[in-house]
Amino acid sequence: MNKFLALLAVVLLFSCKSKAIVTEATVPVTYLKSSKIIANHYNNKTEFSTLYIKANAKYSDDRSSQNVTAEIKIKKDEQILVSIRFLGITMAKASITPTSVSYYEKIKGTYFEGDFSTLSQWLGTDLDYQKIQNMLIGEALDDLSKGKYKESLVEQLYRLDDLANGNTKKTFYINAADFSVQKQEITQTAEGRMIQVAYSNIRQYKETMLPGNVVINTFQPKGKSEIELDYNTVTFNEELSFPYSVPNGYNRIIIK
Repeated sequence: MNKFLALLAVVLLFSCKSKAIVTEATVPVTYLKSSKIIANHYNNKTEFSTLYIKANAKYSDDRSSQNVTAEIKIKKDEQILVSIRFLGITMAKASITPTSVSYYEKIKGTYFEGDFSTLSQWLGTDLDYQKIQNMLIGEALDDLSKGKYKESLVEQLYRLDDLANGNTKKTFYINAADFSVQKQEITQTAEGRMIQVAYSNIRQYKETMLPGNVVINTFQPKGKSEIELDYNTVTFNEELSFPYSVPNGYNRIIIK
């Protein structure tokens, strides 16, 4: 339970049961080269300074499941604050910046302070601030404009496969109607790990498009898990506070 709260508070991610991908395209999809698909994806504006999300979160793995509520505050490109509550009680909180990751969880009275390299090693996948922010708002994890991709059409979706040679394989599925990300997959073959993030109920706001449902999946030799997020309340450009402090008496976790 404590590791779930820590993981959920830090990234709200990496789960196991994907939902069907729904696209609104009802006419034949025009074939486009990868460069045009990527350009259209980034033509979707993300013009906001702050974002507040209140969500229902459901977690399950091979041994347990848990329902909680999550409050997510984002100051774009600067800070993410996540509070996890159960029956109205704050059970975990995390503060994420481009250079640091801090969180505490109440059940065992522990906290962590470190950077993304340490956390990535512990969780078994490469992370940075931009990837976490992109995952929460439904953007491609990577900067697609900096890579080379092979394009194809799969069930009314544009599929982009990363052409970079290496152990890590990346695939992105783009909605042909609005060029939003519908699903993204990262596979580390040698380690036997795969992560899927699927989005549905895409909503168009004045500031940006945002998914209403996020299902994040992870498969690895030690097992699989699931986190499903349903965004209930979304507001943009409000003045938000980002209070974070570790309660007295908590023990620091050292990740080796």
